[in-house]
Amino acid sequence: MLIKTHLMITLFFILILLPFVSYKIIFIIIALLATYIPDIDTNNSKLGKKIIFRPLQFFARHRGAFHSFTFLFLITFIFLMFIPRIALGFFVGYASHLFADSLTISGIIPFFPWKRKSSGGIRTGGRTERILFFILLVINLLLIVRYIFAN
Repeated sequence: MLIKTHLMITLFFILILLPFVSYKIIFIIIALLATYIPDIDTNNSKLGKKIIFRPLQFFARHRGAFHSFTFLFLITFIFLMFIPRIALGFFVGYASHLFADSLTISGIIPFFPWKRKSSGGIRTGGRTERILFFILLVINLLLIVRYIFAN
């Protein structure tokens, strides 16, 4: 999926969970940032283009370990132990990215190092993704309006 679709999916989950979160601003910021992280293993991504992440790309292939729930659970557990305020936001942003990529033709290996792949039929940047993006944009705008007028 393209990053704009990842962000729309993450925003949807943020808006659904926001009423139940104590640290709202931290939650929003961390979730949106975490959405970018799984793609640090490719130089085609926003973060992957940064020179600091280039060494990772020699050791990890795209949609490998970084695109797994194994990695997500490990990092979320570390955050829970040391910085618990950011753990939920990180989990939501990262998990939504993995969920979205599991719907694409390329798919993901959800429980790395096991090789079983989870994939769907959405072509990255294709018509179905564009439709999904537009639908999520409308839903997110409606949710934002609802929150504005509910408070």
